[in-house]
Amino acid sequence: MADPSSYRPRPGDVPDSPGVYRFRDEHRRVIYVGKAKSLRQRLANYFQDLANLHPRTRSMVTTAASVEWTVVSTEVEALQLEYSWIKEYDPRFNVKYRDDKSYPYLAVTMNEEFPRVQVMRGHKKKGVRYFGPYAHAWAIRDTVDLLLRVFPVRTCSAGVFKNAARTGRPCLLGYIGKCSAPCVGRITPEDHRDLAEEFSDFMAGRTGTYLRRLERQMTEAAEDMEYERAARLRDDIEALKKAMEKNAVVLADATDADLVAVAEDELEAAVQIFHVRGGRVRGQRGWVTDKVEEVTTGALVEHALQQLYGEESGDAVPKEVLVPALPEPVEPLQEWLTGRRGSNVSLRIPQRGDKKALMETVQRNAQQSLALHKTRRASDLTTRSRALEEIAEALDLDSAPLRIECYDISHLQGDDVVASMVVFEDGLQRKSEYRRFQIRGFAGQDDVRSMHEVITRRFRRYLAEKEKTGEWTDGAVPEDVLADGEPVTDPLNDGEPVPDTLKDDDGRPRKFAYPPQLVVVDGGQPQVAAARRALDELGIDDIAVCGLAKRLEEVWVPGEDDPVVLPRTSEGLYMLQRVRDEAHRFAITYQRTRRAKRFRSSPLDDVPGLGETRKQALIKHFGSVKKLRSATIEQIQEVPGIGRKTAETIAVALARAVPAAPAVNTATGEIIDDEEPDTTGGSSGEPVTAGPPDERRGQEP
Repeated sequence: MADPSSYRPRPGDVPDSPGVYRFRDEHRRVIYVGKAKSLRQRLANYFQDLANLHPRTRSMVTTAASVEWTVVSTEVEALQLEYSWIKEYDPRFNVKYRDDKSYPYLAVTMNEEFPRVQVMRGHKKKGVRYFGPYAHAWAIRDTVDLLLRVFPVRTCSAGVFKNAARTGRPCLLGYIGKCSAPCVGRITPEDHRDLAEEFSDFMAGRTGTYLRRLERQMTEAAEDMEYERAARLRDDIEALKKAMEKNAVVLADATDADLVAVAEDELEAAVQIFHVRGGRVRGQRGWVTDKVEEVTTGALVEHALQQLYGEESGDAVPKEVLVPALPEPVEPLQEWLTGRRGSNVSLRIPQRGDKKALMETVQRNAQQSLALHKTRRASDLTTRSRALEEIAEALDLDSAPLRIECYDISHLQGDDVVASMVVFEDGLQRKSEYRRFQIRGFAGQDDVRSMHEVITRRFRRYLAEKEKTGEWTDGAVPEDVLADGEPVTDPLNDGEPVPDTLKDDDGRPRKFAYPPQLVVVDGGQPQVAAARRALDELGIDDIAVCGLAKRLEEVWVPGEDDPVVLPRTSEGLYMLQRVRDEAHRFAITYQRTRRAKRFRSSPLDDVPGLGETRKQALIKHFGSVKKLRSATIEQIQEVPGIGRKTAETIAVALARAVPAAPAVNTATGEIIDDEEPDTTGGSSGEPVTAGPPDERRGQEP
């Protein structure tokens, strides 16, 4: 008997949206399939006190060993997917769907002389055309009631039909025009069969022909001044359109297609596939894969299709494959798919309509799958412990590095050079300990020199803290300790009390008081050597250093000519990648913030009491800061709202300010001062990747 808490997902991991979930036992067999309007609320019901659960539910959750889910757009999609999975897996705990108690279908009995439209459940019979499944039987009856205005097909049972034929009197539907009354000979068997065929074609999605025909007949009746007939045809058209809305499926025209979506980051990609047959989702599959090389989304799609259809042939390969991006070139892959199927296969990107909407649903599932995969790997204690042990073994450390600090340099063409420091403790992010630095020792682009400066400044501060607490008695600490990397929030260790020896007089935790066991730098041999040299110059020899190079994910250690190559499946490598990528993201965010702030700055910002409205009035009046700087006090006073005292303050501030960058017209956003070239800042020769802004973690030194 399994403990449900052992596989219970965290509430934040489960999406609050419609979907279908599956419970699996220890052998990965599906034992239960269910649907929910809110996956988060429904799954929470299973992981409560066992004594409060129904005996069968209690038996199910203790038999299961894992739970997984798929997100859909609507409850109707969830129901259809749930039924498909119940049929596919035949779960042992889904007994209520057995014994002919299944989802209802709309059936047309084409195997009879006078085909009949009815609701059917259970096993499908030969010679009967089925449409569905539907959520409820009443939904089928509502749809049929609307369609009988246009397609008056027989709906009565065999007994009613025989009785009407015996008496020569049709049923009520025959009198009100919702049945063609083949029982009394009002229509021939051939014509009635044709009517049933038209009904089936309409239900299969071929609706345009009938709507156009009725609209043409309505127009002709109106031209002939047969207004009552035109009104009936108008009502028929409205009935058909309403029936089409009620009979909405995932994709119209009984489409057979596979939709493939990809969610990716720098390290991994999640692939999700929805199989649509007859216009409805019949199945779903997906996987998460490591990106062992730099590949495009189109290349990921190509690999996914090869794995998906490599052993398939015939109808197993659908007529249409919808993807988020096409590989370059696309023709070979399309020809390969056509060869596997034996007929033409359309490979394309959906641009609009239902297919694009369904692709967005598949994309959400892929993103959820990737996020959940990363969360599970990052939060699993066993995995994190194994990762730290692998790092210690690869770097020949005495013990697992419980605290890891990673540093990255960011700039754009040598401007706005900044650095970041991120901290991982026990394999988890410690965001309150993040720091960020400005490179002050020199100007220009030199990542190695920048890394040396940052490491020196950080660990000088560490030595200063040790001296304050009496822990450092070997020699003097340099006097020129730079106060860098101040955090916005106090690192309170997640609510745990900080030791008194690590507190300032006001009780706040000392900055840089915690030493790491491992320093990771973003870069190769030169950056690692610079970091090691900085530590040696400070007399620190008990902190390990390594670097992670992006190109081949090689781990460099000081003094070694060859890198340490960890397997791609190594949890240790995965953790180092996470640490490095977080440092890169944090540095990029800070560098972008500084660059944007520099562009937005103006000498007028330093004028006390001058608000945004009067700044804009000044710029609008003079046209630029350059012209405002050359204006006299009397000319400045001409601007509405500017008195003599304010004008004098503005003149003094502009006279003192030396323009270091183009001024910006705050009214129009244009660069208006061309005295100096337009310079920007950014990242060390690397593409700037999007990342969430993080204004709370650290403050500008």
